[in-house]
Amino acid sequence: MKLFSETFTTLENSLNYATAKNRAISNNIANVDTPGYKAKDVVFKDVLNGELSGFETKRTNPRHIPFSDNTTMPFKTITKQGTTYNHNGNNVDIDKEMNQLAKNQIQYQALVDRIGGKFRSLESVIKGGR
Repeated sequence: MKLFSETFTTLENSLNYATAKNRAISNNIANVDTPGYKAKDVVFKDVLNGELSGFETKRTNPRHIPFSDNTTMPFKTITKQGTTYNHNGNNVDIDKEMNQLAKNQIQYQALVDRIGGKFRSLESVIKGGR
């Protein structure tokens, strides 16, 4: 039996994603002058799921784990290879990173507000609407 709805799980996963993205952006900004540093990004595994959608595991036992049931980490951090913006091999574009940081902070704050609203609703129900 689940105590909370799927909304909490979705909000939790979204907050985890925003946190991981903020960490990647912060690392990119901190290494803007590091020779040979390659920028990192956090992507949803939807891309991977899209690629794997054609695969279906053959399950001969209900205890076999299907490919599509991998919900432990809905995103991953990748290194952007193949681009170079500076003569030292670094590919961090500081303007782009600052823009993504601002967008990510707005998204994170919206998620925190939303989950706070959910907890306030629960508190109201527990107190009998008072």
